[in-house]
Amino acid sequence: MKLHELSPAPGTHKDKKRRGRGNGSGRGTTSGRGAKGQNARSGGGVRPGFEGGQMPIQRRLPKRGFTNIFKKQYSVVNIRDLSRFDGSEVVDQTVLVRAGLVQGRCDGIKLLGQGALDRPLTVRVHKVSKSALEKVLQAGGKVETV
Repeated sequence: MKLHELSPAPGTHKDKKRRGRGNGSGRGTTSGRGAKGQNARSGGGVRPGFEGGQMPIQRRLPKRGFTNIFKKQYSVVNIRDLSRFDGSEVVDQTVLVRAGLVQGRCDGIKLLGQGALDRPLTVRVHKVSKSALEKVLQAGGKVETV
């Protein structure tokens, strides 16, 4: 087999419609746009959401609530995720990012209490749940909030 012998499987390739190539082509004169009207004109057509003058659905439906643009987005780390660190190191944001436990942009890290901890760790995070705090202290470690 050579490169010039390659061709797509039968029925997978469809030629595009060539409009405006004379009446003999079947797509001449109005080129499939119908006769006159807004959509027949060059640059014609209506904007997205336009319903012919009827009140559009985005205006008919009621609006509720708002989006708080000052909301803080916290990355979540569980106690079970900390078992990969040895007891001597301080676990903070840079260590967690390097370990792949925190990805992307976030306003802080919150430690949650899912799982168990068997070694004393010093953890520096922005927020911590009560159960996570108890588990870290029980293991002999300490939690510092930044």
